[in-house]
Amino acid sequence: MRRAAILAALGLSLLATGCGRGDDAVARGGGLCGDPGLVGTVSGHVPGRITGCGIERAVRLESVHGVRLSQPATLTCPTARTLGQWVDRSAKPEVGRMGGGLSGLRVVAHYACRTRNSQAGALISEHGKGKAIDIAALQLRDGSEISVLDDWGRASKGRVLRRVHRQACGPFGTVLGPESDRFHRDHFHFDTAKHRGGPYCR
Repeated sequence: MRRAAILAALGLSLLATGCGRGDDAVARGGGLCGDPGLVGTVSGHVPGRITGCGIERAVRLESVHGVRLSQPATLTCPTARTLGQWVDRSAKPEVGRMGGGLSGLRVVAHYACRTRNSQAGALISEHGKGKAIDIAALQLRDGSEISVLDDWGRASKGRVLRRVHRQACGPFGTVLGPESDRFHRDHFHFDTAKHRGGPYCR
């Protein structure tokens, strides 16, 4: 009986770490993707319905360094860790005590097997690879929020948005906001794509 219990525990351990082979441990190190500040579950392989989509080792991210996501986000580990870095080093400090502090992110898109901006004939979006997340607002503890659509360019909330947008450039390979194009007037698009000339930020 004891031997069976040990073997079962070992099997669960191998399952948890096996999902992360090649990605510095998807479920190891005291937290999701090796980051104790990331909370969620391992999804494993996510197949794509069209060529170029899908995630080899996906996670379902629910909260980041004490900041909850309005909906769980299916992402790769590198993207989840980069989001954690941005929340911890930029979003939380920039929001500070406004509205009692940062409590959540209003997520409007994460994994989706589609082309860029859902345009016919376009390349596969980084969303289709689990490398992108779209954030429409920073949610505050008092129930209010800092909205990209409503607050960009306006007073103190607008200044917070500009700073967190600027500071995402570098950790993320692509950063798009209201001044990039008509598709991003109401949210930030962050992804971990690598560009030959360095980060692309607009």
